[in-house]
Amino acid sequence: MKNKDVVYLTQEGLDELKKELDDLINVKRPENIQAIKEARSLGDLSENAEYDAARDEQAQIEGRIQQLEKMLEKASIIEDVSTDKVSIGNTVSIKYVDDNEEDEYKIVGSQEADPFESRISNESPIAQALFDHKVGDTVTVDSPNGNYEVEIISIK
Repeated sequence: MKNKDVVYLTQEGLDELKKELDDLINVKRPENIQAIKEARSLGDLSENAEYDAARDEQAQIEGRIQQLEKMLEKASIIEDVSTDKVSIGNTVSIKYVDDNEEDEYKIVGSQEADPFESRISNESPIAQALFDHKVGDTVTVDSPNGNYEVEIISIK
């Protein structure tokens, strides 16, 4: 699971990126081109704040389009996930050995990670520690704040 060239996505994540790309190409880019035309028509470009702002926005739009196209080129859809061992796409319930607290995380690609939604990146220390382990296994997580142990309660 460490291929740095691959962008791991759920089907929902892929759909979101495609939707964003479509919006940038078919809505935002034409709006921006029109804004540049209008700003140009105002005359002197050397002191034209509207023109500068439109050009800055154009750079951001084009940069994001390139970024999305590269991600989509390298996308690998997470599907047919086994629940025998932890892998990307699983939802894993764990118990922290030190304090018996429990948490549940869905392991997703880094583009979809959202800790506030309990969606962690496959590149995170906890996901890396859990990979290829089974229910009942206790694993050591090497985190920047020190090591700790978790027990795998369930894999969905």
